[in-house]
Amino acid sequence: MSISQYSDSASLPVSKEHVEHVDHCEDIDPDAEFGGLEARKELERKLLWKLDLRMSILVLIYILNYVDRNNAGAARSRGLVADLHLTDQQFATLLSILYVGYIIMQIPSNMFLNFTGKPSLYLPACMAVWGMISALTGITTNFTGAVLTRFFLGFVEAAFFPGALFLISKWYKRTEIGFRTAILYCGNIISNAFGALIASGILGGMNNVLGHAAWRWLFYLEGGLTVFVAICAIFILPDFPSTTKWLSDDERRLALRRMEEDAGVGDQKETEQGGRAHGLYLAVTDWKVWWFAMAVNAQVISLSFNAYFPTLSATLGYNPTVTLLLVAPPFIFAVIVTFCLCRHSDYKQERFYHIISSWIAGIIGFIIAISTMNTAARYVSLFLMAQSYAGLVVMLAWMNNSFPRPPSKRAVCVAIINGFSQLGNVAGSYIWPLTWGPTYRNSYGICIAGSGTAIIMAWVFKQHLKSLNEELEREEQEKGIKEKGFRYLL
Repeated sequence: MSISQYSDSASLPVSKEHVEHVDHCEDIDPDAEFGGLEARKELERKLLWKLDLRMSILVLIYILNYVDRNNAGAARSRGLVADLHLTDQQFATLLSILYVGYIIMQIPSNMFLNFTGKPSLYLPACMAVWGMISALTGITTNFTGAVLTRFFLGFVEAAFFPGALFLISKWYKRTEIGFRTAILYCGNIISNAFGALIASGILGGMNNVLGHAAWRWLFYLEGGLTVFVAICAIFILPDFPSTTKWLSDDERRLALRRMEEDAGVGDQKETEQGGRAHGLYLAVTDWKVWWFAMAVNAQVISLSFNAYFPTLSATLGYNPTVTLLLVAPPFIFAVIVTFCLCRHSDYKQERFYHIISSWIAGIIGFIIAISTMNTAARYVSLFLMAQSYAGLVVMLAWMNNSFPRPPSKRAVCVAIINGFSQLGNVAGSYIWPLTWGPTYRNSYGICIAGSGTAIIMAWVFKQHLKSLNEELEREEQEKGIKEKGFRYLL
């Protein structure tokens, strides 16, 4: 019980000697204000359970984020290209233009989110707008109209993923963040699996309903569902620990204490000291941020098969409906691998080797796809490719661990890294032309180069963090500090 709580509950004045006694007890037991260590653990379990339940809606939002982004790939061979009279190059532009708007808004959006402290309002509002824009794609009649809707879709969608990562980093400790990031990113992976199943149902059964082509219904229905979920999210999503209203006083203090213990200084204190402009300066001038961003960018190029997965599945030789159904199993497998890898990474408190194990398996998948046209072998290769998302998820958890404070800097770091990495999606949109099919050997070769580059850059980043840890340890020894302080995860 804190002093203020004791004073409120007592009818008699609290003596100076009693206050000094309580202060002394709290100096001895840092958890005294929560009723001791066991009481704190119980309160922490309740806080995390409550928080995880509310945060779980981020997974559904991310599923819809990627479904709205990737439905053009599903509609490619089911009337969209023919009705809009698109060339192969124009379709690639239709995919890549989304990331132009996406990149532009990353940093301003996260800075605004950190400033307002109201993700429960800001993120759902952006979601509702992108749902409406996605639905409007269904009424376009030419290339120009489709390009405009895709550009603005990316412009508004930019708010979600870096905002969600920043929100997670405001609540969870380093030992918890990898698994939560995995759960969030599984929304992306699941969207590839179930997005294809939903698309298969709509494209197979909605053609000419009310006079509209099935691919137009795909945009109408998925966009409308996004708007509905956005309205629900307003009442579910948490804000930041200092601004969330549904926390009790004890829960709020514990949430802030957890973050302070995790990095050695509290978010609120550093925000006051540094300021948002200073956080922007710290992020932009930190070479580690750009190096990390380039490493992620290289890997994102190798993951560009994602937008063309139905096309790659079609090389197996089945009809369009079966082709879309075959998309789901590789990504369901990827979800399982991602959960296991991230959970184990958190448990071992290790990032680098978990990351590259997944990416090396993905490279093996690319090599198999290059080497043979055998149906079974190529389908196995799709499983190996899809699971390489697991390594990227651990990489994103590593990002939050590597740029912990101040929060204004962390917000910009997340935006820079995620925004810069989208250049890989822009470039990746052009490395899967139909003229390279059905083998797509050149495409797979580019993916191998991307993964190999990312592995090398991640190793260099690890070595640098290792040297920083050694420097921190030397400083503690020189100052005679016996308790081990903050260390970067490797």
